[in-house]
Amino acid sequence: MDVSGGRGQPRPGNDESAEHTGPEAQAPGGTGDVPATPSTPTPADATDARPEGPTPDPDAPAPEDGTPQDTGAEPDHEAPAPGHDRHRTPAHTEPPAHRPSHAPAERPEHPDHPFAHSGSGGKGQPPQRPEERKRGGLLMGRPFGVPVYVAPSWFLVAILITWVFGGQIDRVLPELGAASYLVSLFFAVAFYASVLVHELAHTLAALRFKLPVRRIQLQFFGGVSEIEKEAETPGREFVLAFVGPLLSLVLAGLFYLGLLAVDPSSVPGVLLAGLMVSNLIVAVFNLLPGLPLDGGRMLRAVVWAITGKPMTGTVAAAWVGRALAVCVLIGLPLLTQSGALGSDAVDNVGMDTVLDALLAAILAAIIWTGAGNSLRMARLREHLPELRARTLTRRAVPVESDTPLSEALRRANAAGARALVVVDVEGMPFSLVREAAIVGVPEHRRPWVPVGTLAQDITEGMRVSAELAGEELLDALRSTPATEYLVVEETGEIYGVLSAADVERAFVKAMARPS
Repeated sequence: MDVSGGRGQPRPGNDESAEHTGPEAQAPGGTGDVPATPSTPTPADATDARPEGPTPDPDAPAPEDGTPQDTGAEPDHEAPAPGHDRHRTPAHTEPPAHRPSHAPAERPEHPDHPFAHSGSGGKGQPPQRPEERKRGGLLMGRPFGVPVYVAPSWFLVAILITWVFGGQIDRVLPELGAASYLVSLFFAVAFYASVLVHELAHTLAALRFKLPVRRIQLQFFGGVSEIEKEAETPGREFVLAFVGPLLSLVLAGLFYLGLLAVDPSSVPGVLLAGLMVSNLIVAVFNLLPGLPLDGGRMLRAVVWAITGKPMTGTVAAAWVGRALAVCVLIGLPLLTQSGALGSDAVDNVGMDTVLDALLAAILAAIIWTGAGNSLRMARLREHLPELRARTLTRRAVPVESDTPLSEALRRANAAGARALVVVDVEGMPFSLVREAAIVGVPEHRRPWVPVGTLAQDITEGMRVSAELAGEELLDALRSTPATEYLVVEETGEIYGVLSAADVERAFVKAMARPS
């Protein structure tokens, strides 16, 4: 596909618009926990069913607020990336048609703002992943080319594990004294190393299925493998989810074999026993059949295979996940207090009971939130193909760089266009007139302002194919952040101009629309 652009004039009538309505909540994956949420759009956004930005009108009053604005800023809110999967491993040691070019185009009327901003103050950008503008913590390495980060919250968990497990070691091996906490710190690091092995299993399976993995992050309650696309078949989805708990079970078995070869009351025996139990808990907990746990993804794959509908599998596994969250919230403190988990039964409420209830509440919140996130991300994937460059593109007219702005707006208004492309004498496009810059020019100055002074040079990344849609379109825009893009046909013919703000609102609309 040739998206490099070329000679030609803008095609008339290519202003077919997508709807842009509805607020959006936090998004994550139908297959994982993906926190990120765009802000709720304004009422104007919620009621406009087309990309904003009215027909240029040279007679309309313009804002008198100064000079052209710079539109290169980041968006005021973020929206999640589609196809962004996460596998969470709890890290704790308790159960935790192309419209014909002649077709008419609708154009919203905003007489007060020719080329008005698309609801974002001129700051529209393609929807961004929440992680795109922040580091994942301390970079530890890149096994198999995938960066592994340790989040700051991990250090808090390491301290807690060192304190709790150190006290247990002190009771078993009192002769160690203060050194018991050093042993406990080693246990915390070794345990998170086994969590990393769990996540690497997911990562290797994803790479085997040619699914890109953004990163692995070790954090408060375990690890997250951020897989950027969904498995293509339920069988692959099942394998992708199962390999993590399987590796944890294998590690538990290896630590058990090692325990047989040492004195259980020695330092190596205590460490091996702790690692065996903790990996067994990680494996069993992640096999529970509810999203966002690995067992929930396995359940989703099974329902997907039976019904042939991935969305049905996501809904079933997400609701089971919410039921699990309620069970954890209520059942974990009861089990601990009754002594069913191996501790002594407790008849009164003490500090241990409060800590168990707090742990249960945190785990329940993680599971409940992850299940909801999975539903929202699945809905996004379902509607993502509706984001098409061809339908979101604004009709444009070609002008030369020395054309006065008032004359360019007159031509655009006469042609029913809402964008200006600056071309050379041979009709080759080389820059786009920024919408925000037009709004910033007072009406009385427009006859003396050449459009070239308001234009932004077109880089290679700012040329996008009219055939792009869904995730491919978002990836193309993310690779070169800008406020406007030149849309071209496969032949290189100019199709129009795509506003990032239009794409952003369409993205939010897709998230808000019921399945």
